[in-house]
Amino acid sequence: MGRLTEGIKHLLIVNVLLFVATALYGEQLYQWLALWYPQNPNFGIWQAVTHMFMHGGLLHILFNMYALWAFGSPLERMWGTNKFLFFYFSAGLGAALIHSGWGYLQVSQGLDALVSAGVPRADILDALAQGKYSPAWMEMAPRDTVDSMINTYMTPAVGASGAIYGILVAFGMMFPNSELFLIFLPIPIKAKYFIPGLILLDLFSGVTGQPIFGQNIANFAHLGGALFGFIMMWYWKKNEFNNNRWDL
Repeated sequence: MGRLTEGIKHLLIVNVLLFVATALYGEQLYQWLALWYPQNPNFGIWQAVTHMFMHGGLLHILFNMYALWAFGSPLERMWGTNKFLFFYFSAGLGAALIHSGWGYLQVSQGLDALVSAGVPRADILDALAQGKYSPAWMEMAPRDTVDSMINTYMTPAVGASGAIYGILVAFGMMFPNSELFLIFLPIPIKAKYFIPGLILLDLFSGVTGQPIFGQNIANFAHLGGALFGFIMMWYWKKNEFNNNRWDL
């Protein structure tokens, strides 16, 4: 770890500046920069990037920035700043893509359930676009399905966690025997076990809806960042091997 590398230093500065700005102009900045569901009137394509610099509270940004420094520093030293930043933002964009895809599934299931119950699709979408919903919907379709639809449509995603999960995967693949500690379980666990275990817990929480890491966690953003991080690492390692072969 050691001193701050250039890329991480600049990421930390931008995150902290926007965190302070959010404390002053929270509602407006969330509307512009958080990642909304694509059919929400607040949605903008730039939010796939800007949501990585928004955070929901002090603990949220502290955990993310600590993880960025702790796990990202050795990667940036090894790769250089440009490659590290490419990896970081690619993982973050992958997280946004998977999160939005899961959101589309959630909204589609809610819409289909209500349309089957006789509610016109256009009426549902018009109400959601105005930030409203009908309590009667809960009686006409499974409550969990309708709740998921409403929350997905109306609640934006914020945070660097998706990009951080990509960094975690890269760290685990490059330093598999590094020993890590959980705050609530102070025994050393090797990265090659710790990081897949963390991802499996996110998968369980995302699929079942059981909140392991707390409420309002974008589990599929974490999984998307981890997936894209793994794909990039696999591709880079494969090409690195091929570039060193003698039979090419």
